[in-house]
Amino acid sequence: MKQKIAILCSGGDVSGMNPALKRFVEYAYARDLQPYFVHNGFEGLIDNNITPADYHDVAGIITRGGTKIGSARSKRFMEESFRAVAADNLKSRGIDRLIVLGGDGSFRGMERFYAETGIAFCGIPSTIDNDINGTDYCLGVDTALGVIKNAIDQIRDTASSFRRAFVIETMGRNCGYLALVSAITSGAEVCLIPEIPININDYKGCFQSQISKGRDYFIAIVSEALQNSAEISLWFEKELGIESRVSVLGHIQRGGNPSVYDRLMAYRFVTYAIDALLEGKSHSVICYTKSHFTFKTIDEVALHPYKIDEELLTLGREQFAPSHCQM
Repeated sequence: MKQKIAILCSGGDVSGMNPALKRFVEYAYARDLQPYFVHNGFEGLIDNNITPADYHDVAGIITRGGTKIGSARSKRFMEESFRAVAADNLKSRGIDRLIVLGGDGSFRGMERFYAETGIAFCGIPSTIDNDINGTDYCLGVDTALGVIKNAIDQIRDTASSFRRAFVIETMGRNCGYLALVSAITSGAEVCLIPEIPININDYKGCFQSQISKGRDYFIAIVSEALQNSAEISLWFEKELGIESRVSVLGHIQRGGNPSVYDRLMAYRFVTYAIDALLEGKSHSVICYTKSHFTFKTIDEVALHPYKIDEELLTLGREQFAPSHCQM
């Protein structure tokens, strides 16, 4: 009888999950395993929404954003009694290995689940915030950056046409990674993120000088973590006398046709995860650092805050420091 393995998506969806599901089914069969889908995350584990997966289930999904099997944030899974129900549902099918696409909260939940039940798991970092400690890259980030890039490029067209300042807010929860990379690669005039404290008033003299020399629009990229987009927009109007608008990109950043890179990384993440479980790694997270895949413990990944690469922060400090603003 074939060994059985299941996969679920937890937390926010990302483009790259569907390619991961496709690879999961194909590679599971290649390794003589029977694959199962858990629908709607940990909620599906509790509700026994677990189904065998076959090739026809993943045909054509590689081009689609989101996740075919659904995702969820489960408060019930935080309770031991519901985790016991989830374990019974897996064990009744003979499933003793689980791959989890999610973030550090999901991994912490799975670590407790493993300790209580012995059901092995491997976590695949999957969040556009890119805020998981121990990995340089999370699934879905490249597609999200592409969506943001397109939005900024299009907003710049309008900003220049109407002589406005646009404050563009990106996702990121408590992490400024998306905002920083987007600001650097889009040629924004301002980048405001938690990791690089900047007083917007320090730009006033420089921007006034630019306006006197003919500049008539500005692009400011702001991380949602700061919760000050409206305040920055008002600053442009009051202090510089330039009409301003706020554009909150919101959940469009999570969706969209997965990029080539996210598709490839999905395949690689899943391949490593299945191999790791078959090799006896029972509770790890597959991380990608400096162009290499490594496995790390839950403590390394979920119990320490993520920090943006210092080289990237240095680039951001240099590019967006008020003192470097061109008069």
